[in-house]
Parts: sequence; structure tokens; C-alpha cells
Amino acid sequence: MRSLVFVLLLAAGLALTNGQWWKNANFYQIYPRSFKDSDGDGVGDLRGVMEKVSYLKHELGIDAIWLSPIFKSPMVDFGYDISDFKDIHWEFGTIADLENLAAECRKQNLKLILDFVPNHSSDEHEFFQKSEAKDPEYADYYVWHPGKLLPNGTRAPPSNWISEFRGSAWTWSIKRKEYYFHQMVAKQPDLNYRNQKVVEYMKDVLRFWLDKNIDGFRVDALPFLFESTPVNGVYPDEGKSGLTDDTDNPAYLVHDHTRNLDETYDMVYQWRAVLEEYKASHQTDDLVLLTEAYTSLNNIIRYYGNGQWEGSHVPFNFEVLSNTFKESTGKDFYDNIMRFYDAVPSDRVPNWVLGNHDNKRLASRLGLERADLYTIAINTLPGIAVTYQGEELALEDVYIPWSKTIDPFACNSSPKDFLIYTRDPARTPFQWDDSISAGFSTSATTWLPVSPNYKTVNYKQQQSAPRSHLKIFKSLLRLRKQRTLREGSFDIKLVDENLITYKRELAEVSTVVVVLNFAKSSRNIDLSQVFSDLPLQFEVITSSMQTNYVDGTIVDRNAVMLPAEAAIVLEGSKKFD
Repeated sequence: MRSLVFVLLLAAGLALTNGQWWKNANFYQIYPRSFKDSDGDGVGDLRGVMEKVSYLKHELGIDAIWLSPIFKSPMVDFGYDISDFKDIHWEFGTIADLENLAAECRKQNLKLILDFVPNHSSDEHEFFQKSEAKDPEYADYYVWHPGKLLPNGTRAPPSNWISEFRGSAWTWSIKRKEYYFHQMVAKQPDLNYRNQKVVEYMKDVLRFWLDKNIDGFRVDALPFLFESTPVNGVYPDEGKSGLTDDTDNPAYLVHDHTRNLDETYDMVYQWRAVLEEYKASHQTDDLVLLTEAYTSLNNIIRYYGNGQWEGSHVPFNFEVLSNTFKESTGKDFYDNIMRFYDAVPSDRVPNWVLGNHDNKRLASRLGLERADLYTIAINTLPGIAVTYQGEELALEDVYIPWSKTIDPFACNSSPKDFLIYTRDPARTPFQWDDSISAGFSTSATTWLPVSPNYKTVNYKQQQSAPRSHLKIFKSLLRLRKQRTLREGSFDIKLVDENLITYKRELAEVSTVVVVLNFAKSSRNIDLSQVFSDLPLQFEVITSSMQTNYVDGTIVDRNAVMLPAEAAIVLEGSKKFD
């Protein structure tokens, strides 16, 4: 374990030698339906992404992009219900379009990551249709059970397991005369990973896309991969959690039989082995595995590996995301940072993520006034940063009423509580400019509505403004490319309940100091009282929008003023002494 006040010195050359490009990377998540529409149908696509490769790489400074699912799908869950793991959904384009995108990314030195959705398929997948028909080759590709025969002669589901999308996780097949298991909606049946043929097929899916010059995968919904097996033909029920009386709510049960089973981690280690074997045989740079698991901190850390087997390069740090709120104090955020950082093995790389397509946008969930503060934090802490599209502009959620809600997670609820569940507001189109549909599409009608504020909040406006969220983000990513943040020491201090400061330092290069003010009032900070041996003066690299600092301004170390809920990044060297 690492002490609460510590210095971490990263080994020289760690970031870039041996193709280890990912160790200090900024990964940028693209939700393709909402990023850029190239053909005017109101849905974003692969050619639209390709139009913006230069923006992502050369203007922002992003190291890798990962695309939410683009595979063939009936779009019941907008791509997470896959009917062919080896084809592209027509709205997004073709395999040739993906190959062209991969070639353009490689040309511009931008890594391309695809989503891998291994837990389930669509019920329209050929495998499920054959399994439902009891084709001997595919009969147990999915999880089937005849159910319980009740005294009155009717059948009931095999267990009380609840779907993540509410209601029973078992659905009756009229054709097969059995129940099939689904952790998500009924049209997303779970694959059976206790069938070795399924395991080998999904490994082959990875190889198929690696052959298209993909640089790695983000793995979806890992905790659901395995479920307990029946005992004497009977699946065990799960106990009540006591958290809710709503029997359709997944929170009603303790999911000890349907989530986070030990076999899940072994499967991740096997996928990592596939990537390592491919890398060795094709002599590529590192091929990375990013993993999504909303689970306990101990479980997240297990994804890194077990000493014998390598696991995920980037087990997403949802410890910080899940425990940071609008009302969080500086101490809360500091504790969240340190709880994760202390748990990361010393030979692994931490990562920082505060947004994605399944959560309210950062600026809405944590407050627009703190958007820059959090962007500064995750891009200056040691290790990997993850950005959800639009966070560089501090885009906010768009209100979508019940009548226009299309997210199945929300549609399975009710008009009374759908806002708790809906993910539509965070998935609305990217705001490029003030033209029709915010420059996302030439169509006035888009798959989700464009924000009504797009005339004044968009990329074009922020690019031309003297100061903007976009320019703050770009300054941070330029700084991330420098050696001090890639290789330097890390010394963090909680000054008081609402003030965090940390120092990144590389001898003979520079000292970077970051100050985060969570207070509702301005603060004056004398940095010489926090850290010893600081340069006398610092250059302002960037700061939150509410400050009056101009980038490049020189400030004294003992006179740094921060407005409420603002942050600043300073860099000093011997030339300032």
C-alpha cells in the first residue's frame, strides 16, 4: 500500500518504450450515433468519425479513441444487442469504412479501440435462433432451463434472478419450451461461457477485428459474464438486499449468484493472452484491454491480474466516478483518489474517469462550475485519463421528456421515475457549430434531439473565444505530452476540507503544481507553506474559466488566488528562481 502523502517516481522511458503508448494516454470515448453524421440520415457514422480524426489527434492531442458498439444489431439497446459480432451495422457504414478509419488513425498515430460486448447477443443472432431450435451444435450456447413446475401445473422461472433492466431475468421461449437467461433486456440473451465453443468463438471475434488493424478493446458489462450453475437441476435464489421493496428492481436482490463470479476474472486473463499472442506474432505495439465493471474496489483491482496472469491494462476506475457528487468536498475527492491509488499494485497504472455514455454528463452530474476543476484533475493525476465526447466543451445533458425517451433502461420504468434511469440526455449529438443540428448532421431531425443551447455552446464558438473549456482541455493535453507529467514524482496533500494540491516534479526539467479549490468561496494559497523547495515563481499553464488568470502569466508561489470551485495548473523551473 502507498502512504497518503507519497512520492511516486515513474521509471524513465516507461511511457513510450516497447510500444507502451497507453501508460500515460488520454482515451477518448466516442458514442458513434452522436458524434458526426456524414450522410445526413440523422445518425452518426464511421465516415463522420474519420472526418474528425485530425481534430481528435492534432487539435485536442488525444492518444486513442474507443467506439461504442458499431456491430450489426436490431438496435433494441442501440448496439449492445449484437446480431453479428463480425459485421458492421448499416447505419454506421461497412467493414471497408472501418478499415479506412483504422488506416487513417494509423496514419495520424491515433490508436483505435473497439467495444467488445461478450456477455450476450441479440435474440436475432444466428446462434440464438439455432439454440432455440435445439440444434445440437448450438443447444447450450445460451443458458436454458425448463423452469419450476408449480403445484397448479403451471411453470415459473427457474429462480428469482432479476434483470439489470428490471423484471425477471428469465424469459419463456414458446419455440423451445424452456426459459432462457438474460441479464439485460429479453432480446439480449446471455451467452453460456461454460461452453468452450462459445469461449473460443469470442476469442476468434477479437482476432477478426485485430486483423482489421484495431489496437485493442473496451470490454462491456464484465460482472455479468458468469452465473452460478444449478445444484441437482435447481438454480439457487438470491437473497433480498433490503434496499428497496420494488421486486422488479435489480437492487431488490444481493447478486451473489449472477455477478462477479471468480470465473469472470479468468476469462479476462484469457482475453489478455489472446492480445499478447497476437502482438507477438504480428510484432505490433501493445494491444490494450480496457474493462468496464461497476463493482467493488477489490473486484476492480482483480482485473489487473493475479501475479500469474496479466489482465486488463485499464480496469476503469469507477471508484472515483461512483463516489463523487455535486456536493463532494475536497476531502471527499481526495479520499476517493487515494482509496483507488492506494489499491493499485505498484507495477500497474492508475486511471481516472468521470464520465461515459451510461452516466449523466460530467458538467450536469458534478456541476458546470466544477467542470474545469475535474477536467484539470483527471488530466494531471499520474497515469491514464479517460474523456467522454463533449467533456472538452463541458457539454451538459439535454432534457428528453418521457414521450420522446427511447433508452430501454428508462422505457422499462415509468413516467414517474424514468429520469432516474434514462441515459438519453448524455447521448445527444455533439455540438460542432451553430448551423443546422449543431453541425452534427445536415438533417434537421436527428436520432436524439440536439441541445437547444447549441447556438451559443459549440466547438466553433469555444475555438474562437479568448478563453473556453476547450482551450483549457487543449492546454492540459499539451502538458500531458511533456516529461514532467509522464515521468515525474507525485506528492499530494489535503490542505484542508476543501483544498487539494499536488506536485508533479522531474528534476532538472520542471515542477508542476495543481491546486483544486472545492470551497464555495475564493481562497488565497501560499504554496511555500505546502511544499518545500519550490521555484519562487510559476507560469500559469491553465485555470478554470471563473479565474482571471491568462495562460502564460507569471505568479509568485506565495500569492495564488483561486475563486470558488476553481482549479489552476502552474509550472515552474529554475528560470523563474
